[in-house]
Amino acid sequence: MAALDRLIAVLQQMEQSHREMLALSEIKRQVIVKNDVDQLIAVMNKESKFMKQQEPLESERLSAVHELLQERGIKSMLNLNITEISKLIFDPADKQRLLEVQKKLAGTLQELKEINQLNQKLIEQSLMFIDLSMDIFASRPEQDATYQHPADKNGNPGRIGLFDTRA
Repeated sequence: MAALDRLIAVLQQMEQSHREMLALSEIKRQVIVKNDVDQLIAVMNKESKFMKQQEPLESERLSAVHELLQERGIKSMLNLNITEISKLIFDPADKQRLLEVQKKLAGTLQELKEINQLNQKLIEQSLMFIDLSMDIFASRPEQDATYQHPADKNGNPGRIGLFDTRA
């Protein structure tokens, strides 16, 4: 059962690693709310490093799955998920350990997905606010706020926005 133990250990490492990513995503949410661009860039750089660290774990997981399949007499390189692999495990204690790790990892990944969606919405709202602010500062008003008789217009194009967009 060395391959199964190795697979469970790798899945536990992946779950712990994703927990760390979850904490980083929470920090990212706070940074987005504070509108701290420099800190946001630093957090995104950490996320990028994290993603690079996941590659060896994923390779190790695939290797452990392949080794487990070979122990079970399956020679092909099937791409099985944990639920399918658990059907190949006959010892109830081992099967339970594997399914518990799967459940923890799936829960962590779901939490990570939800906070990433929230972060994405917050960033989109920030960008919409910036876009609206730029439109307000740079655009020409559609009509003046006060009534003016049409004959009184001097051909004045009206107030130009706070910023001259032609500059």
